[in-house]
Amino acid sequence: MNRSIRSFPNWRHVAAALLLLLTACGAPPTLPRLPAGAVVLAFGDSLTYGTGADSGQSYPAVLMALAGRRVINAGVPGEVSAEGLARLPGMLDEYRPQLLILVHGGNDLLRKRSEQELARNLRAMVEAARSRGIAVVLVGVPAPGLLLSVPDLYEKLAEEQRLPYDAEALRTILGDRALKSDPIHPNAEGYRQLAQRLHALLRAAGAL
Repeated sequence: MNRSIRSFPNWRHVAAALLLLLTACGAPPTLPRLPAGAVVLAFGDSLTYGTGADSGQSYPAVLMALAGRRVINAGVPGEVSAEGLARLPGMLDEYRPQLLILVHGGNDLLRKRSEQELARNLRAMVEAARSRGIAVVLVGVPAPGLLLSVPDLYEKLAEEQRLPYDAEALRTILGDRALKSDPIHPNAEGYRQLAQRLHALLRAAGAL
């Protein structure tokens, strides 16, 4: 047995290459660096629009100041994911962003719509952006309730598509009464903290 192992061609190199591959597969997803004139499309529902705070206090407005990049607020209150999927391609073609920040699905969860349908719609949104060469960041949206748990579908989509992903920001913010304007929306301070979390994520992923 020992002789057969020693005679295997370059077995140490094969083992080293396999280890390198496994390590690379576990590396966090990265983003292309955003040039100074880049456009970021913040796409979602009322959490993106900024319900519960003034327009200048929404997370896209705060993130624009932090990142020094143009951030388009493309949030529509009350929108479900099927409506968002229908709306997104036109927004991508109009603004031609370098990055899409996707915060969607809260109204599906609030109305107890199918999580399978939500997962399909989110995946289709990601694919619509990717087909245009647009990078994507995904934010997990917690389901209403005492635990405010984020459905597994968000993490599964992030892993499947290799997306930079934040599972905790909204869950933490909406779990703190001092950061909410009502049971399902942050206040100005909550949106500021969400923007800070996303800014840190963009920096860690190499976009800034």
